[in-house]
Amino acid sequence: MTTARRGSFDGDDYFMGVASLAAQQSKDPVTQVGACIEKNNVILGTGYNRMPRNCSHFSWGKSETDPLKNKHSYVCHAEMIAICNKNSADVKDSTMYVTLFPCNECAKLIVENGIKEVVYQSYKDKPSTDASKLIFDAAGVKYR
Repeated sequence: MTTARRGSFDGDDYFMGVASLAAQQSKDPVTQVGACIEKNNVILGTGYNRMPRNCSHFSWGKSETDPLKNKHSYVCHAEMIAICNKNSADVKDSTMYVTLFPCNECAKLIVENGIKEVVYQSYKDKPSTDASKLIFDAAGVKYR
């Protein structure tokens, strides 16, 4: 009897790999973030941080004090884009793989869409991620 090949990626490595690949699509010169939503080993949506459609002319700068010249006023986060790209699939009880721990705004989207778990690759300690943890803990969303 022929046995299955060994050494293939396990689920977490595979889906985080998809998120990492999505991140490479980002045009952000400093921080590239990717996300992949998975349920029952099926990819439901992917995304990366980018400007809104038809708005590619906005600045990627983040040191400007004028909020209208700062990328934070315009950038769509990878988590948001992955949820928007989910087609008609229901993401309730799914898992989101993301290359950077979600901010509090994305945490709210994750909770509101019924995503049950977030697997992240890296973490930046700041107030928005502290708020994300509080949101996830209150809503029962696991993160690791």
